[in-house]
This record gives sequence, C-alpha cells and structure tokens, in this order.
Amino acid sequence: MIGTTIKNREAELTVFRTRALFAGLCALIAFAILAGRMMYLQVIKREYYHTLAEANRISVLPVAPNRGLILDRNGEVLAANYSAYTLEVMPSKVGNLDKALDELATVIDIQPRDRRRFKKLLEESKNFESLPIRTRLTDAEIARFAVNRYRFPGFDIQARLFRNYPFGEIASHAIGYIGRINVSEVKKIESSGLAANYKGTDHIGKLGIEGSYEMELHGTTGSRQVEIDAGGRPIRSLASSAPQSGNNLTLTLDIKLQKVAEQAFADFRGGLVAIDPRNGEVLALVSKPGFDPNLFVDGIDPVNWDLLNNSPDKPLLNRILSSAYPPGSTIKPFLALAALESGKRTPAQSIRDPGYFALPGVAHRWRDDKEGGHGVVDMAKSIVVSCDTYYYQLASETDIDKTAAFMGMLGFGGKTAIDIDGEVIGVLPSRAWKEKRFARAASDGRKWYLGDSISAGIGQGYNAFTPMQLAHAIATIANDGVAHRPHLVRSVTDSAAGNIRTVAADPPQKLPLKPENVAIIKDALIGVTRDEGGTGVRVFAKAGYVSGGKTGTAQVFGLKGEKYRESKVQERLRDHAWYIAFAPAEQPVIAMAILVENGGFGGTTAAPIAREVLDYFLLGKQPDPKKLKLKKDEPKDAD
Repeated sequence: MIGTTIKNREAELTVFRTRALFAGLCALIAFAILAGRMMYLQVIKREYYHTLAEANRISVLPVAPNRGLILDRNGEVLAANYSAYTLEVMPSKVGNLDKALDELATVIDIQPRDRRRFKKLLEESKNFESLPIRTRLTDAEIARFAVNRYRFPGFDIQARLFRNYPFGEIASHAIGYIGRINVSEVKKIESSGLAANYKGTDHIGKLGIEGSYEMELHGTTGSRQVEIDAGGRPIRSLASSAPQSGNNLTLTLDIKLQKVAEQAFADFRGGLVAIDPRNGEVLALVSKPGFDPNLFVDGIDPVNWDLLNNSPDKPLLNRILSSAYPPGSTIKPFLALAALESGKRTPAQSIRDPGYFALPGVAHRWRDDKEGGHGVVDMAKSIVVSCDTYYYQLASETDIDKTAAFMGMLGFGGKTAIDIDGEVIGVLPSRAWKEKRFARAASDGRKWYLGDSISAGIGQGYNAFTPMQLAHAIATIANDGVAHRPHLVRSVTDSAAGNIRTVAADPPQKLPLKPENVAIIKDALIGVTRDEGGTGVRVFAKAGYVSGGKTGTAQVFGLKGEKYRESKVQERLRDHAWYIAFAPAEQPVIAMAILVENGGFGGTTAAPIAREVLDYFLLGKQPDPKKLKLKKDEPKDAD
C-alpha cells in the first residue's frame, strides 16, 4: 500500500467550491460595479449628461431686438431701422487676413474706406468676434459670394438691422447717434446687470436722445434654440423666444422748424435753441456745424473720424449744452429785473450817459459802445438801446453775491436739467466762486474787486453761460416768471402694448417775482424791436407780429484801448453775436437764444436768424435764400 495516493474527493470538492464561489463573487461584484455605474450614469447623472449631449447638438442664439424709432412732434421719422445683408469675417478663422481681403475684393466691391473702417473695428474688438467688412450688399454681390464661398473660410453673409438718420446732419446734436459697444461700455453694462439683455447687440446709443434714452430704445433680447452641425452651423430651429422691440420716442422737436433754423445759420458756427415757454418743450436745437450720424452706424472710418475730431470748428461739440460763452448785453434785462426786485432801481430812475463810466479817483474809463453816450437813460431805455454805462453804474452799486443769488434763481450757473446728457453749468461769478476758482493763486488773486463787478454788469468778465441757460431764462420771463424744465421727449410709445406714455415734466416752478416788475422788463424787451433806437428795430421792421428781444455782443479778447474794427480782426477773434427773443409778445409761444460764434454784432448777425425762425414759426413764411447772405467772411463794422 506504500506509494499509493488516495484522493481526498471531499477536500478537492471543497477547494473547487471555494474557488467557484470566489470567482462567482468576483463576477457578481464586477456586475454590481457595472450596474452601479450604469445606475449612476443613467439615473443619478442623467440630467447632467443629457444637458451636455443637448449642448453638443443644440445651441441657444440671442436675437437682438429692433431699436425703437425716434419721431418729431408731427410724426416725421428722425431715426429708423432697416435690414441689410452684411459680409462679415471672424478674424480668428482667417490666416492671412490682408491676403484674404485682397482676394475678396475681386468678388465684392470693397472700397478703401471699408478697409479703414474694418481695421479700426479690428483694433477695438476681440479676435473671435464677427466684424462687418461690407454692409448693404446687393443681390448680385450676394450671389457672387455664394458661388465663391468655398474660397473664403471665416467669411459669411448675415442679415442685420441698421440705424438710419434720414435727415443727416439736421438736428444731429439733439438726436445723437449709435455706435459699436466699446470696452468701457461693456464694463458698464456688466456692472449694471444688463449683460444678458445685451447679448447679440453690437451697438449702443452714444449721444443725444440715442444715448440718454438707451434703456427705452434698446428693447428686450429674445433667443432662438437651434440644432447645429459638427461645424457649429444652425441646421434646424427648435424653439424661439421673440425679442421685444424698443419703445418709440416722440420728440418735442419740429423738424421743419429745425431745418429753417439750420438754414438761417448759413455757414456760421454757433447754436440756437427754441423753447415753448408754456411747457418747456424744445422746438428746435441747433448746434453748428453738425455731423452726419450715419457715419457712425457701421463704425466710422479713421479719415472721417479725424476730420470730425480734429476740426477747428469742433462739429462734435454741442454748443447749446456743452459750451459756455460770455453773454454780453443779453444779461442786461435780467440784471435790471434783479435791481427792480431788490429795490436798487426804479423804472424811472435815470442816469446821464456821457459815453463812459468812471469811478471817483480812478483814471480808467469803462467805455460805452456809443461814442458821446446815450444821454439821459432810464431802465427801459437802457434795455432798448443797450446802454453799457447804465449797467456799469448799476453793477458798481450792487453786491455781486446778491446778484449771483438772483441770477441763480433764473437758472444761470446751474443745469437746466434738460433730458439729454452733456450739460455744463457755466460760470456765475461771486466772491465764493472766485475764491474757490483761484484758490492756488496769490492771496490778492482770490479777492473780488469792484472792477470784476463792473465787467460782469455788461455780461463780460467771468460770466459764461450756455445758450440753453439764456433760452431757459428768457422763456421764464416770457411766461411771467413761471419756469418749466426744458425737455426733448414728449411721449414714449410702448412697443408691446402700444400704450402712449406722456413723459411727465416736472411741475412748473413759480419764481418769487413781482408781476409788475416782470411786465416792465417784458415791455422794455418789446421796445428793443419797436421803439426808436432799439437794437432790433431794423431787423424786425414790418414783421407781422410783435416780439420781444435783446441783442448781445460779447468780446472774445481785449483790444487794450484800440477801437474795435471787425474787418481788422481775425475771424476767430471777432466778437460773439447773441440774440434772445420771445413771440408773439402778447401770448408768447416761442422763446429763443441764438449764439453766433465770432459773428460780430448781435443786431446784424444773430437777430436776422431770429427773424427767419419767427417768421416761419408764426407766419409759415419760408426763408428766402437770397436774403440769407450771412457769411462769416463778410465783416460788419457798424450796427
């Protein structure tokens, strides 16, 4: 029996069973892991991976809203939209961009200005943004590109909405313009929580109504859910949410009156603002020269930008709101009213004007415009003939701080709060103002001198006001001391519901003025156009209405004792011409301020512009082009 091995079947069976059990357990664990993983992926993470899968197949595209329209008070469209095909390029998908553009020019007409504009956009934009290289493609150009599309990867044709300003330069400073959104505006949009609503929007309002009413005009962005192919191109629309167009704005402007006013300005630089004194509605707002806002819609090219930005005439400057000038003699009726209200003067109180004003013990003489003087001058005559000597003396006897307080009540030295941006406050001089303005000067430089008051009395010295401030003040006088905030938007039409919402003007402000004093000043202003010696009599002779007005001539530089001869002075050193007006005198419906830069005498340059505008507004009389001989190269040495 030695050498014989006896199998232990029982033990082998146990080993086998153990191994089989282990293998089965491993298999079971493996299947459990797979099942668990499948459960995790299919059930627990189902939504997550479903979303990822859908994202690879589906894309949500923003749909920019139509921008709201801008209309004048009679329904004339001042800013509209139109759809056009645009050739666009995504620079990141094009290797040699210049070479590609050269080849593209053999298919589609690309002008040098298109290239300049594109390069400017390229410098300001991100590389992955789609940028327009040509807009307003013709059907023939679209067809030619479609045939040659394979040659131009990265280029594509898109249908886009464009802004159009049908009146070009007319009212450009009031309407403003839109332009591509720049980096600082992107940050502003993001910080204000509006980023989602600006997806798909390339342009934003920059100036004027377009800029100040951006939130009303922009609208609400919609979306489109599309299925895309492997190249990321939409192949099927799955769902959409329609955008909501921006609201339409109806302005207080009368575009026909605006055109007449701009025509009357000829080639002068300056500004005109006409206000309805009964409610503060701005009827016309002219700033010359202007600019064509259509230049900015596609992105202005560098050549045109340089012409606008570097022009000595500053066509981008809104002279009505953003530039302040010495008011000259247009300040006199307001100083006269201040003197009446304070009791410093009575209407009948007179002075004798020898042609100059002098202080006892002072050799210097403040010269009147009229050699030999105006003789005996009371308050009414001082306004009618614009007597400087009367106001030299009045200013010398008046506390400048009290004068500043009264003028501030009329709106000088502060914003009128018109509903477009860019308004400056000008300078309303006082002791406190000078001390602050010249804080770094030597101690005497901050002191207020009597000579400062005397110069301020005829609208010179430190005085500097905007044409809007003058228009607001004369409108308040015309409206018997009741002030209305100037505004350009009359109503807003909701694009969704069609409701018309009148823009609520601020409640009128009744100034604490004595009616009899206001009446005295209004009568004197009427005398300017009616009484003998009035500085506006010649211009308003035979007018079919009675108006009130005041001329003004503001020095640009001092002649140091020499007699001013306009023909001997460089054009840009000549005096500024002013005219303020209201009409008809019995129930004023329009008040104006007109400034002509370097236009010389207000009575010969600014007043004729007022006559053209009032003749049209009150009588429907169209300007006679033959009478518009206002050329800045025609100096006038006599008023």
